[in-house]
Amino acid sequence: MFQPAVFRETRSEVMHDHMRQQPFATIVSSATGSLSANHVPVVLKQGSGLGVLHGHIASVNPLFRETDGTIDVLAIFQGPQTYITPSWYSSKKEHGKVVPTWNYVVVHAHGQLTFTQEREWLLKHLDDLTSQHEDGREAPWSVNDAPDDFVAGQLRALVGFEIEIRDLAGTWKVSQNKNASDRKGVQLGLADQNENEMSQLVSERARR
Repeated sequence: MFQPAVFRETRSEVMHDHMRQQPFATIVSSATGSLSANHVPVVLKQGSGLGVLHGHIASVNPLFRETDGTIDVLAIFQGPQTYITPSWYSSKKEHGKVVPTWNYVVVHAHGQLTFTQEREWLLKHLDDLTSQHEDGREAPWSVNDAPDDFVAGQLRALVGFEIEIRDLAGTWKVSQNKNASDRKGVQLGLADQNENEMSQLVSERARR
């Protein structure tokens, strides 16, 4: 991923927080002989180093069926993103030397993926995954709410995976390369479009 220094994020704790907030990852690999992408909800586990991602796919998925052993993968965690019009820049009126761009937040996690079909591992993972998204609901669902034989059948169709993260790269491209007046214009323009999360990021990431 191309990363101009002004947009680069290097703090693992910041990237981890983003990964937890945006847990639906795109897992990219060439292990099947051609590039493939799988879109999977994952759980970030704190361990040694940069952490470990836990997830699952269908056991008939070619990523499992057509590979063997450890697989090198890239997990992409996309955050807020939006088009930025030059009309928001005060410098447009001053000299007109402005062009459109795109603001976005993304984290790339490179690592090695290994599969597991251990029943207890899968049950623990599914419990972690559902708890991550059910906690705080008025009537949270849990794996134990489903009949045992139904759960057993579902498990037979799944394979779990772990990705040991070897490298993290984060990009927060949120108008840091613009002057204060142009950034203010972007903030107001985004707010007018109800894109409040990106507007807040522009404010928070302003150059010091």
